[in-house]
Amino acid sequence: MTALVRPYRLAPGARVAVVAPSGPVSEERLEAGLDILRGWDLDPVVAPHVLDRHGELGYLAGTDADRAADLQNAWCDPSVAAVLCARGGYGVQRIVDLLDWDAMRAAGPKVFVGFSDPTVLHQAFATRLGLVTLYGPAAAGADFVKNTRTQEHLRATLFHPESVRTLRAAAGGGALVPGRARGVTLGGCLALLAADLGTPHAPASARGGLLVIEDVGEQAYRIDRMLTQLLRSGWLDGVAGIALGSWSGCGPYEKLRPVFVDRLGGLGVPVVEELGFGHCEGALTIPLGVAAELDADAGTLTLDEPALR
Repeated sequence: MTALVRPYRLAPGARVAVVAPSGPVSEERLEAGLDILRGWDLDPVVAPHVLDRHGELGYLAGTDADRAADLQNAWCDPSVAAVLCARGGYGVQRIVDLLDWDAMRAAGPKVFVGFSDPTVLHQAFATRLGLVTLYGPAAAGADFVKNTRTQEHLRATLFHPESVRTLRAAAGGGALVPGRARGVTLGGCLALLAADLGTPHAPASARGGLLVIEDVGEQAYRIDRMLTQLLRSGWLDGVAGIALGSWSGCGPYEKLRPVFVDRLGGLGVPVVEELGFGHCEGALTIPLGVAAELDADAGTLTLDEPALR
């Protein structure tokens, strides 16, 4: 894998668009998130359909066509420097094939932020646009509006990315499998990576990459099933190293750890656990598409260069 194009960092006064490509958005949390962004001297604009609800499918924030149009229009607006997802949930897989990727490529590089369900967009931005993206908090997410650590790490990544080139495992984290590895970061939510296999926008494999994975609300056997699918498909062949994030709502971690040892230990690559990204309190922002070094023994992921130019 090769490193991707890094967008430009944000400057005070930058216009950022908030879109809802997945599930319904809480208006109260959206307003709280917008206040935080304004406090950073950003100019947030809300896409027209962010607060919509799909009439028959209540788990979607509006129709597929409207959600896709919001995302594409925001990306192709030359006044917008960054596009932020309001939340995750479900729905990106329904719109990713509706986007005009040629038009979005012509719009040039800009910052994209989201996590969980937008994993599918991170993969598409990498394969279709060749662009570094930020696996970071949702603008209307509970953790973002309540947790200063999450806020400050995203803010530093957006404005001063050289200050957050090293991510460290949380207390109790470290080497599941010891060693060091170099590669280009990729990944996101495990369930979406498994679901995206074989689609036109997914990377052919994780070969040469540093895979970062996390999930929420999945039982141990389901995590086993998804990892097994990645293994059986050959998608993990040649992966250089793996960083495990949070597994909130997935049961006691001591019951998950044997699954990771069993499914990932045989790959013969370094694996670090509890790196502190994903669906957890104080979640860190992880750039995808950046060359980095994973040191499982030290519990660190260090980027070769800042995520943004």
